[in-house]
Amino acid sequence: MKKIILSLFVLATISMNVACKGEKENGEAGEVATATAESTTYVVDTKASAIEWIGSKPAGKHNGTINLKSGEVAVKNDSIQSGKFVIDMNSIVVTDLKAGDGKEDLEAHLKGTGDKEGEDHFFNVGKFPEGMFEITSITSENGKATVNGNLTLKGVTKPVTFPATVAYEGNNMTLTSDSFQINRTQWNVNYASKSIFDDLKDKFVNDEIELVVKLKATKQ
Repeated sequence: MKKIILSLFVLATISMNVACKGEKENGEAGEVATATAESTTYVVDTKASAIEWIGSKPAGKHNGTINLKSGEVAVKNDSIQSGKFVIDMNSIVVTDLKAGDGKEDLEAHLKGTGDKEGEDHFFNVGKFPEGMFEITSITSENGKATVNGNLTLKGVTKPVTFPATVAYEGNNMTLTSDSFQINRTQWNVNYASKSIFDDLKDKFVNDEIELVVKLKATKQ
């Protein structure tokens, strides 16, 4: 019999799992960065930007993309001072399956737009149509940036850190992250999680979601 231990898990969990840079010690959201009056605004090109994701389980993995709805970055002297990005959760797409071969079913399950019982298994876009990422700080060393920020999904805000490469060319800037991981249960995305439910055997989905952020923005 499955034992739901979500409440104990949330109370006990105070860290965020991230790849490459190790674990963030404090699970509380940070203060959002602000820009100076001298900064220049870059507006995100939502058609040229995306978040790539990979989810895995013992039987294999699936991958896809999520689009941004909007976003702005404040830059001074080719250095990012602040940034805010709205994530369109309704845009979740599965790219490793073909139409008619399970693609539509998996997308509906991830969005929670299928049957009523499964609407909160993953991202429940009917209730939470948008996510958000806000930069709290960004540092650079040896040509590589470390981006710190608050990620909000399903009404829950947690800190995330990831390494990225930032480049400027003319009126455009790009930010491309290294691959990094987040633990989905930090945002109450608990479906088939071994850390939440007992006795799943090999019928579980890994807690870690692998992400790559690809951002293009244009100077205003």
